[in-house]
Amino acid sequence: MDKFEYPKILDNIFDKLNDFGIKTVIVGGYVRDYFLSISSKDIDIEVYHATSYEDLKKILCTFGDPNIVGKSFGVCKLNYQNLDLDFSFPRKESKISKGHKGFKITIEDSLDFKDASKRRDFTINSIGYDTKEKKLLDPHGGLKDIHNKTLRATDIKKFDEDPLRYLRAIRFASQLNFNIDDELFAKLRSMMQNSSLDELPKERVFDEFKKILLKSLKPSKAFMLLKQLDGFRYFKHFSKLLEKEFENILLSLDFFASDKHNSDKTNLVIMLAIVIKFFDDEDKKGFLEKLTDEKKLISQSIKLSKIEFDVENFDEYELNILSTTTEIEIYAKFLNSIHQDKTFSSKLLAKAKNMGILNSRPTPIINGKELIEMGLKPSKDFKDILDKIYDAQLRGLFDNIEDGKKYAIIIATNK
Repeated sequence: MDKFEYPKILDNIFDKLNDFGIKTVIVGGYVRDYFLSISSKDIDIEVYHATSYEDLKKILCTFGDPNIVGKSFGVCKLNYQNLDLDFSFPRKESKISKGHKGFKITIEDSLDFKDASKRRDFTINSIGYDTKEKKLLDPHGGLKDIHNKTLRATDIKKFDEDPLRYLRAIRFASQLNFNIDDELFAKLRSMMQNSSLDELPKERVFDEFKKILLKSLKPSKAFMLLKQLDGFRYFKHFSKLLEKEFENILLSLDFFASDKHNSDKTNLVIMLAIVIKFFDDEDKKGFLEKLTDEKKLISQSIKLSKIEFDVENFDEYELNILSTTTEIEIYAKFLNSIHQDKTFSSKLLAKAKNMGILNSRPTPIINGKELIEMGLKPSKDFKDILDKIYDAQLRGLFDNIEDGKKYAIIIATNK
């Protein structure tokens, strides 16, 4: 039997719960990630024979400030020794309506782990560890599937009851570089042919889509699976792309995944810009709006995808103008990914760094305060005057406040 370990500090909690006759089983992602050599501070724990969440909370108060999340059922959350713990009761789920939340949840303390784990999506997420018996619980063969790098449904008959599992399957296969077994592959195609994703709010779809982009070592695998699994029935915009354009997107995403920015927010903007690079203007907007209502993210991604700049032949003015449109370092990463060449934008980066505009545009020397001090009264022309003054600054026509004021007088006089 494969050896499993967890932070021994947790035995303080497990022993206390055991004193009250409560059995604890570590479940889900933490167990899976342990056998994949992935570190995690998030630990899910299933508790058996507890009388209620309130009683569980009272016991856990000894170790911190637990918080119950959920109404009729839920999770008792506790941060302990920098570990994020989620305690939940064994339960059954019955499909009663469409969508990701269309389930009747029944807490059943009499369930054994085998039955309780049947509600989980994949066998790799259906492994548990009995903390008292010090025994691995693997009734669905998840550990074998981890070793074989195979994604398989825990209960194939009920797998399609949750439409979000379609995207989760693609995400896990891409993120872990696993193969999807034949039975699950057929089920996923069937789900898409039945328009399962249409049942989900865009927020749920986007949450999985973000994880595909940000967590996959090779996001191309996810997009190839989307294509093979009829996912372009939902993401119709891809169907208009030429094959070479689709291939470039895949290569670019994989290239960027190996050379990311240190900010996930920035990474998401760049990766979405890569995805929509070859869409026409209408499809750029349509695709992103199908995913999210975040207007700033949509705007930034579209703007980045549409920038045209000659990286071989440019002058300082053009580079200054570029810096007012986007951060040049971000644009350089986008360009390098599109061309799959880390040195493609080296000239651009070197010049921008020398000019001090790698991550910000030049600070305006003249602003509204200076115009007022010069005797100009605020008016509807102020913005136009300031824009023209700033453009003169970007052209290198002045580089100090005194010369800037001279240009301001000339421009204001000609209004």
